Amino acid sequence: MMPLFYRGEVQIPINPQVLMGKPVIRGTRLTVQFILGLLAHGATIDEIIEEYPGLTREDILACLLFATEALETTEFIPLKSEVG
Repeated sequence: MMPLFYRGEVQIPINPQVLMGKPVIRGTRLTVQFILGLLAHGATIDEIIEEYPGLTREDILACLLFATEALETTEFIPLKSEVG
């Protein structure tokens, strides 16, 4: 997966030297996975920004875009269900 560019700059870099290469929000050690987890558990964008003042709305939206792009390039193989 390539770094995500937003408005011409890297928004979500992937660096093997930072958190073992997990995608993070630029200039932080906050992973995309962590931010998505907060959102999935009901946190709002405003609550996340309040808790982590260095973040912007664009940072949070970049995490969502990164996840979208990651899913677009992922192949899913349906498992055969066994109906009894």
